[in-house]
Amino acid sequence: MRAAFPEFRLGNVLATSFTGTLSERHGNAVERIPTPQRLVDWLTVNGLAVDSCTTAQLDLARELRESIHAAATAAAIQDVLPASAVQVINDRSAQSQAAAILTPEGKRRWRLSSPSCVEDALGVIAANAIDIIAGERDGKLALCASPTCRAAFFDASQSRTRKWCDMNTCGNRQKKARFNANQRKNPGSAE
Repeated sequence: MRAAFPEFRLGNVLATSFTGTLSERHGNAVERIPTPQRLVDWLTVNGLAVDSCTTAQLDLARELRESIHAAATAAAIQDVLPASAVQVINDRSAQSQAAAILTPEGKRRWRLSSPSCVEDALGVIAANAIDIIAGERDGKLALCASPTCRAAFFDASQSRTRKWCDMNTCGNRQKKARFNANQRKNPGSAE
């Protein structure tokens, strides 16, 4: 029987979904890719299926994840991008041999150079990060308003005023906390 792991937090943007494999960075951190197999699982769910992953490849993935998070956070607050993070992102992107292919249904899919090439999958994620950090996509980078989360997310809403990385987790948690605080202040208001 497999050990129970936290569910993946999936979004519409590959790079920021990848940074979400570590959540609650400023609270009780939740690691969603603690093992090489969990990275394989995450890549598969996100259309970058690989057969296997080594511990060294998992370390590369985590280094990329943290570099994307650092660069995206800096971009969201309009700060200087950390040079070391930029270097890691660029290196992963440049080392990839993944190719975009068009399916008969008119969708883009990624072809990796081999079924065990985690580095190719990481290159796709790095290229996506470059697109969003460089402002190549319609939307903006923002930081989750949850003080324990502060995840970078890509806001493609029309108003560009989203506050939460995920309404089902951080947003609901904050709304519930606010409701409970109001109930303690005004105990008879819910009747």
